[in-house]
Amino acid sequence: MQDITIWHNPKCSKSREAMAILEQNGCEVEVVKYLDSAPSKDEIITALTMLGMNPKELMRTKEDIYKELNLKDEYDYDKLVDAMVQNPKLIERPIIFKGNRAIIGRPSEIIEKFLKS
Repeated sequence: MQDITIWHNPKCSKSREAMAILEQNGCEVEVVKYLDSAPSKDEIITALTMLGMNPKELMRTKEDIYKELNLKDEYDYDKLVDAMVQNPKLIERPIIFKGNRAIIGRPSEIIEKFLKS
């Protein structure tokens, strides 16, 4: 099976569930604890491209930092990406990468389908 990378937060139940599914499917997984080692701007832009999303769609809008930074009315692509670089807690999780494609592993049912495609 193709190598898989996951942007993982071990404290998140959905992220742990995604890891369990990957392991059950025998995947070789590169784990990136993105809260400990924040993705670069280029990495976030690449993830957005692979996901087919804009920065706002990748953000956890219920996080306190989202409100503190007043991002609700911000739509500037670079400013939103920069906010995620500086505050990786804003990045939705888990993100699973396979080849040139990626998904957000929520709900977890989509992960196995993604692995088989």
